[in-house]
Amino acid sequence: MLKRIEAGVLDVAYEETGDPSGWPAVLLHGFPYDIHSYDEVAPHLAAQGARVIVPYLRGYGPTRFLSAATPRSGEQAALGQDLLDLLDALGIESAVLGGYDWGGRAACIVAALWPQRARGLVSVNGYNIQDIARSGEPASPEAEFRYWYQYYFHGERGRKGLERNRRELCRLLWRLWSPEWRFDDATWERSAGSFDNPDFVDVVIQSYRHRFALAEGDPAVAEVERRLAAQPPITVPAITLDGDADGVMPPGGTAHHASRFTGRHEHRVVSPGIGHNLPQEAPEAFAEAMLTVRDWAGR
Repeated sequence: MLKRIEAGVLDVAYEETGDPSGWPAVLLHGFPYDIHSYDEVAPHLAAQGARVIVPYLRGYGPTRFLSAATPRSGEQAALGQDLLDLLDALGIESAVLGGYDWGGRAACIVAALWPQRARGLVSVNGYNIQDIARSGEPASPEAEFRYWYQYYFHGERGRKGLERNRRELCRLLWRLWSPEWRFDDATWERSAGSFDNPDFVDVVIQSYRHRFALAEGDPAVAEVERRLAAQPPITVPAITLDGDADGVMPPGGTAHHASRFTGRHEHRVVSPGIGHNLPQEAPEAFAEAMLTVRDWAGR
């Protein structure tokens, strides 16, 4: 059931499934996707007694800013603060958090900075907290070419391209990032409307500029950003996942992030042919990881 709640600076639209008194599980989508990434994960968890919350992130779907004066920031600190505010608004003391891409970043941030609010964590692509101070250091050529869209967004040509061609561009990213996922038109259309949010372009552009220190952040979350600059470890029980055909990540995945997880941790590669939108492409694997982390943390 789609619900709404005021949380921090947002009027958050979210899907809730399962027993309202069940163990809390919060699932967070990435760019350019939406809550439908979890259409098959959520009922699986609900069947295991979970209260499943799947919010639209800032700039997506029906979620809206409460004030025109709030900066339309997509920076990592804002995403983490949004998740913390949502937990507060819903009265959830601690939840099993799961996410990928932007949503995985929000989940990693809450797990790192407010571990008492995260019973456990499932993160696609490992430790998702950005090291902005080192963002000017070149990556391998293999990685750099996969990040072309980020560099495109650094200029006004990219902003205009996203504004004018958002559906064509986002569908292209779906194909490039999940080359073996044969999604149909109906699957695409269920999510594509989320990118018509009036703040989508501003939030996306600010996100991809801020992470390279090319845009100012929101002063309201400056302290959170300062804490993230220390690259804090994640101490809660965690499983990290990589798809074996993820078109964003360079070959080799994120197994080397293991040192960032100082609690119980396991890294898994999901195959065959699983791309960047892992919860939608491999829902059973994602749901099983959530249940395992739940069990590690204790029922």
